[in-house]
Amino acid sequence: MYTSKGEYSFSTCWNIKRHPNDGAAMIEEIKELGFQKVELNYNVTKEMLQTIEPMIERGEIGVSSVHNTFPHTPDPDYGTDSVLLGFDDETKRKKAIDLLVGSAEYAHRYGAKAVVVHPGEVPFAYNIDEELKGIYHEQGKDSPAYQKLWSEMLERRESLAATYLERIQHSLEEVCDRVLSKGYDVAFGIETRSRCYQMPTLSEAKTVRERMKGAPVYLWYDIGHGMMMDRMGLYHNAEEANAMKEDIIGVHIHETLGLSDHWCPYVHSGDMEFFDRFLDIIDHAPVKVYELKAACQPHEIDESHKLLLSKIAARHAGSTRGV
Repeated sequence: MYTSKGEYSFSTCWNIKRHPNDGAAMIEEIKELGFQKVELNYNVTKEMLQTIEPMIERGEIGVSSVHNTFPHTPDPDYGTDSVLLGFDDETKRKKAIDLLVGSAEYAHRYGAKAVVVHPGEVPFAYNIDEELKGIYHEQGKDSPAYQKLWSEMLERRESLAATYLERIQHSLEEVCDRVLSKGYDVAFGIETRSRCYQMPTLSEAKTVRERMKGAPVYLWYDIGHGMMMDRMGLYHNAEEANAMKEDIIGVHIHETLGLSDHWCPYVHSGDMEFFDRFLDIIDHAPVKVYELKAACQPHEIDESHKLLLSKIAARHAGSTRGV
């Protein structure tokens, strides 16, 4: 059993594949890491909730956030990598709205602060992101092949982004109207994504925030995804994210090695400085969630958290001395 992780939460994405039929065992394993809060991710099923909900009701575990679509929806049209709130097809868009309202109902029931939302994407005929990453690894970002395909991707993305962003915004407005009418005090965090054609970029998230002032719609900042998109060339991650600190409802804490994400900060990269640029965001975020892959071992998770806390504490001490 590791020491308490306090206000920090932990996503079930770490161990859900080890416990596909036993929600309680999954939660117990996370509690052994020292976490008193979890984020229930989009692969948690209704069957798993039958053993998780009694633990929530007894106060054995808290829920910081749920990840849309929740609980698990097997239809890939409404999975994590789809057009979702931006569907052209009105029937599909309405169903995506219904599913997000359903996720908010669970969040409200469990006392969670936020719903993590993958809002949508600019659709392509194939997974151009996968091809770009392949070229990135084999030939490099500066290679003619990468630059050519990147330009093609960016041209289509930029020509269609405004249309899809507006549709996403309208969908979020409908969701907020329905959720607020029910009296649910739940925020929606639109998450920075891991594929270059997915939405939102940080500037797209800012646009939605500005258009929806007063609505409970914020940025959910996934640090590792932002690192990937910066490396691929989509936006200036750390600079833009720090400028949006007040717009962030929650963070997914993990580090990216090259274009491989969900590693423990500091521990797996061996770099004791690069991740520091995200510490102010983590410190300020109302909801703080580690989102790590199964390869991360308990002692690595604990070491990473201790490093992160010590660095944040040092920043506080430094700012106090400066007064």
